[in-house]
Amino acid sequence: MDTPTEPLLARSQWLRKALFEMAMGPKKGHIPSSFSMVEILVTLYFGGVARHFQGEPDHPDRDRIFVSKGHAGMAQYPIFAELGYFPREELDRFTQPEGLLGMYPDFRVPGIEGVSGSLGHGVGIGAGIAHAAKLDGKSHRAFAILGDGECYEGSVWESALFAAHHCLDNLVVVVDRNQLCIMGKTEELLALGDLRGKWESFGWHALSVDGHSYPELLEAFSHIGRTHGKPLVIIANTVKGKGISFMELAHLWHNRMPNKAQMAQARAELERNPIS
Repeated sequence: MDTPTEPLLARSQWLRKALFEMAMGPKKGHIPSSFSMVEILVTLYFGGVARHFQGEPDHPDRDRIFVSKGHAGMAQYPIFAELGYFPREELDRFTQPEGLLGMYPDFRVPGIEGVSGSLGHGVGIGAGIAHAAKLDGKSHRAFAILGDGECYEGSVWESALFAAHHCLDNLVVVVDRNQLCIMGKTEELLALGDLRGKWESFGWHALSVDGHSYPELLEAFSHIGRTHGKPLVIIANTVKGKGISFMELAHLWHNRMPNKAQMAQARAELERNPIS
């Protein structure tokens, strides 16, 4: 894909700042888990990868994008506001009783394609959407973003077998491989090892990329439709908390909120040049 990356870098900075301020009002949310997949979401929505329609979250020809790591589903909210799915003022009411946007997304929110508070369902939901599209002769694709800790779930691998068996080349899974979950490092808790090799052994076309590099993400997504009938999985190697130095690679920040001094430091860091 020949897509300029400078506007995407600016989008990264915008999205991280918007997410941070959205969370700081109520002091709720999962900032590091959201920050690790910012470039993935920006590539999908603003990099010419996924089909979506301004102001029309239910357009029948849209691609379905599902954040399976539901604790980070809030990362879609500023994007949805930007696309005109709901007023931007809703971001200021994040998790408030009078607001639309909960910490965990649900179907009340225009643009949300599934409920994902319980981990392990993204591949199955995506496979169902993709299979139905093929049966109905529709052209839309399904994208599911998983956490790497989520790959501990057996349902992920059951659905992976189903998708490969049915040749769902209209299904794309992105694994946010930040190597951390709420309790610590994935490779110390229960080693996942060679995730690319595991997915390949289940019959998928598997790629491994730097999940913060727009050129690498765009090149990986360009494989859609060129996988010889296999579903596509992209192992996106990322940094949890990317963009705020004291949150990076620190599992204790999974759902922790910064104090006043840390808030000032985070804001200063997020004002610097976009991540490259």
